[in-house]
Amino acid sequence: MAHIINLVVKMGLKHEVYHVKNLQDAVKYISASPQRIKTFKQAMKDAVVESQRFLCGETPTRWNSTFELLRSAYDVKDAFLEYSHHDPMFLKTVGRVPSHSDFEMIKKMMEFLEKFKKKTEKFSCSTKSIFHTYTREILDIEQHLRKHETNPDFMFMVPDMKNKYDKYWGDYDTKSDYVFFATLLDPQCKSKFMKVVFTQMLKAKNKEKKIYVDEIESKACAKVIDIECKLDKFFKTYLERSNTTSSSQQETPEEVVNFDDKNEFFGSYMTSGSFPSTLSESQLQRYLNEDPIGFDKGYDILTWGENNTVRFPIVARMARDILGMQISIVASESTFSNGRRVITDYRTNFSVVIVEALICTQDWLRKSSLPIYDYDEVHDVLADDDLAIDIVDAIHNLKLTGKRSGN
Repeated sequence: MAHIINLVVKMGLKHEVYHVKNLQDAVKYISASPQRIKTFKQAMKDAVVESQRFLCGETPTRWNSTFELLRSAYDVKDAFLEYSHHDPMFLKTVGRVPSHSDFEMIKKMMEFLEKFKKKTEKFSCSTKSIFHTYTREILDIEQHLRKHETNPDFMFMVPDMKNKYDKYWGDYDTKSDYVFFATLLDPQCKSKFMKVVFTQMLKAKNKEKKIYVDEIESKACAKVIDIECKLDKFFKTYLERSNTTSSSQQETPEEVVNFDDKNEFFGSYMTSGSFPSTLSESQLQRYLNEDPIGFDKGYDILTWGENNTVRFPIVARMARDILGMQISIVASESTFSNGRRVITDYRTNFSVVIVEALICTQDWLRKSSLPIYDYDEVHDVLADDDLAIDIVDAIHNLKLTGKRSGN
C-alpha cells in the first residue's frame, strides 16, 4: 500500500513547480560544499533562526526526501537572504534567492504532501494490525485529492495523481474480498460503514455519468449484501472446521424446553413467537446486527477478538486470521533494496564478504541496546572503507579459529 502511495505522489511531483524548483536549486548549491554549509550555519545565527533543523538533501527516487527538504528549508527560510550576503556566487548560480512568495507556496505544498507522508508512515511503521483500516485510508486519500483538484495551486498535478489512484484503488471490483471482510470484522465499521464505502466508490467511478442518487444507494446496498453473503460462506467454512465444544454450542440450536403442562398460560406465551428470538441467528449475524462501537486511539483491534472469544468464538478466530494480514510490503522491499545504499558507484569493487559485513554491521548497530554509535553515525560507519576491511579481517580470523577448533 505504501508503494502505491509512492507511485501516486511521484506522479504529481513529475510536474515542475517553479517555487519548489528554485528552493531545490538553492539547497543543492549550499549542500554541495562543506564551506557553504558552514557559511549557511553562520547565516542562520546572524538571522537569529532558532530552528534545530538544518537543510536536508534530496534523493530523486524518494518523494518523502523532497518533503523533508521542503520542511527543513521552510524552518530556516530567514537564513537564505542572509546567506546571499555572505556568498556572492549564490545569486549568480541559483538565479534568485528564495523569497516570501516561494515559501508561501512551499507551505501549501507541505500541507498537501503531509497527508501522504503520514499515511506512508502509518502503513510502514505501525507495530499493530491495521489491515481493517484499508478502505477508510484509501478513501481518505481520494477525498484529499478531490479537495485539491479545483485548487489553482495543485490542479495541474492532481489529475495525474487521481488517474494513478484510480488505476489501483478506484474500482472496488478489482479489490480482494478480504479487504471488505476486514471492514465488516472491524467492530467500529460493520455493514453501515461498508455502505458508505461503496457509495463513495460508486460516486467517484460514475462522476462523468448522469446517475441518480437512489440508483447509487441501491447498488451500494446490493454490494454490501453480496460481501455479507461471501463472508457468511467463509464463516461456515470456519464453523465446519471448528471442533471446539464452545463454538458448537454457540451454533447449535438449543432443544425445545419441555414446559409443564399445568402452566398452559406461560407455555402458550413461549410458543406464540410474540417475543424476540435469536436462536435461528448465526453467530456472524448476531455480531453484524450489533451496533458499531468506538475504540480509544491506539487500541489494538486484535484485542477485541481476544476479549470477545466467549461471545463470538468463530468470528473472533476469523478476525484474528484476516485482520492480522500485512497491509504493506514496504519492509521487505526495503530489505532487498538495502544493497544499493551500500554498493554505490564509488564502491563497486567490494567483495561479497565485505558487503555482507557492512549490511550485518549496520543491522547490529541499529538493533544494539548499547550506545556504540548514535543512529546518525551509522551511515558514517558504512562509508569508512578501512573499518569495512577490518571487519572482514576479523570475520576471516574467526572462521580460521573455528576451523582449527573443529579439527
